[in-house]
Amino acid sequence: MQPTNARPERQLDTRHALALCVGMVVGAGIFKTSPMVAEALASDTQLYLAWALGGLLSFIGALCFAELAAAFPDPGGDYHFLRRAFGQRLGFLFAWSRFAVIHTGSMALLAYVFADYLAQVLDLRPWLGGHANAWLAAALIGLLTLLNALGVRVGLGTQLGLMGVVISALLLLGLGGTSLAWQDLPPQTPLSLDRGAGPDWGQAMVFVFLAYGGWSDAATLSAEVRDERRGIQRALLGGLALVMALYLLANWAYLRALGLAGLANSEAPAAALMRLAFGRPGELLMVGLVTLTSLSVMNAVLIAAPRTTYAAARDLAAELHLARWDARRGTPLAALLATSGVALALVAFGAFTRDGFSTMVDYLSPVYWFFMTLSGLALLRLRQREPSVPRPFKVPLYPLLPLLFAGCSAYVLWASLVYVSAGALVGVAVLAIGALLLAVLGRRH
Repeated sequence: MQPTNARPERQLDTRHALALCVGMVVGAGIFKTSPMVAEALASDTQLYLAWALGGLLSFIGALCFAELAAAFPDPGGDYHFLRRAFGQRLGFLFAWSRFAVIHTGSMALLAYVFADYLAQVLDLRPWLGGHANAWLAAALIGLLTLLNALGVRVGLGTQLGLMGVVISALLLLGLGGTSLAWQDLPPQTPLSLDRGAGPDWGQAMVFVFLAYGGWSDAATLSAEVRDERRGIQRALLGGLALVMALYLLANWAYLRALGLAGLANSEAPAAALMRLAFGRPGELLMVGLVTLTSLSVMNAVLIAAPRTTYAAARDLAAELHLARWDARRGTPLAALLATSGVALALVAFGAFTRDGFSTMVDYLSPVYWFFMTLSGLALLRLRQREPSVPRPFKVPLYPLLPLLFAGCSAYVLWASLVYVSAGALVGVAVLAIGALLLAVLGRRH
């Protein structure tokens, strides 16, 4: 029997945290959202600017999280920062939103992306029936849960391998674009769109930041990285720099092959690009890589999400089963299994809806950016409330950069509410359920 007071140990390399950062960011985003960004903008220059701006603002956010993680290392990551800055109630609501919406919803969404792409080359409906994709999605979640239940090194080792697949997929897009340029083949459509009403930057940035989202989860390893002074800082900044370069490369390749209008009208731009550059074999290869990319993000979520749940349960009531850390495996096993259970329930729900992907995006974005805004403000509050805490790393240009990050996060929150107003109601309902659960548990403890 594992001791209930077991705690995380500093046994991980910086490369593990970097792999988690890249794995949480680069997933279905760049393969699914680029057409939506292109549809909202009017020129290739605006497209490049949107993706560069998204990377720059995410980089500023990473500077903020690097300071918080170095000063307050904890498996809860931004949950711990919010709780420390604004109190236990807000911290619990954040942990609840991740457990019930953000992380588990992302897992279900990506599991369906994996199944949908795989269905393009492998039809399992004769054996699994009309819900074949749901069975595939559930099986994938089960497999990844098993890998991570074996121990943290197995889960993170898997993540390192999957990160290589992700980078290979994006580099292959660049190779496809270079091949078309070498052959001097023009794009399929012009590099501009006729937008009489002008570009919709709010809508564009919602999808850009959706593609960049997830980097903050690397902070959940802040108590387990050997280099406690610079480990998370290097993982966050190095990971985002790599992601931004790869995203710009991928969008250059999309534009080179399809043009802005062609990109805006494409449902699978990566596959279309590879088909133009290398024919049917290239298209099939990219389909395989995209499915593995979705798998990479799901595995990263399964590493980060249970740690937030564990930390919240530990702080709320240490005797809760979810508050147990499995010292032998180096992972919060109960929280891991609970996270997978909710994700499987969402897969089952998605099997009976027409478009689970768009529904998930609708309510993920407002909830995510609400708490990201508060995370930026948490740095300011903790500087004031706990000035004597050692800070191995400090955000440059304080308080300008934290205020800029919080303001930009608030703007994306507003834009997401405007764009997905119906989905925002679902997010509010989920937070209300969390508040009710907090009240019930608060009476018992």
